[in-house]
Amino acid sequence: MKVATYSSDGTAGAERALPERPFDGMVNEDVLHQVVTAVLANRRQGTASTKTRSMVRGGSRKPWRQKGTGRARAGSIRSALWRGGSVVFGPQPRSYRVRVPKQIRRLAIRSALNTRAMNGDLALIEPLDFDPPKTRRVVALLASIGRESENVLLLTAGHKADVYLSARNLPGVRVLPWGEASAYDILWSDLVLVESSAFDAAEEPAGEGEA
Repeated sequence: MKVATYSSDGTAGAERALPERPFDGMVNEDVLHQVVTAVLANRRQGTASTKTRSMVRGGSRKPWRQKGTGRARAGSIRSALWRGGSVVFGPQPRSYRVRVPKQIRRLAIRSALNTRAMNGDLALIEPLDFDPPKTRRVVALLASIGRESENVLLLTAGHKADVYLSARNLPGVRVLPWGEASAYDILWSDLVLVESSAFDAAEEPAGEGEA
């Protein structure tokens, strides 16, 4: 599988073949759905809370006698039928966290990378050096590639603070070290830019991303 390559200033180069692992051409859509669903579930706070009948203050006295008034029977003014009363089966604080095994996360990452590569939305770029950090250099790079208005995931060879600082003010750009991006990060992006030297540091993503 071959993808486009770019220099550090955005100049297009010759196509380059990707390593067979993790780019084996296999896409498991079921695993992708499982991991993305888990990521979105794990982002939920689960702090919604309502008061049940036992939590509402007041209402311990029966508002009127049981019989003889012509009105419906009532035992408390804090019933769910009353204004200011409780909530029936309302939400309570809970955890939505879903655990995904590491092997499943790794398979999802490979599937996401293969999806981007086969669709032409993955490219290699020469190692970047933004010292001192400048946001306009990232903007100029994406403009040269012609993807400045899209979501771009930049995967660097290891932690590069200067690249991260240069892109952190751009809402459509994420910078992560190769191996730390989740399948959700890859699918979120319209273009995945991978530093060519990232493959030398690790053969495949470690699957330690979010999920």
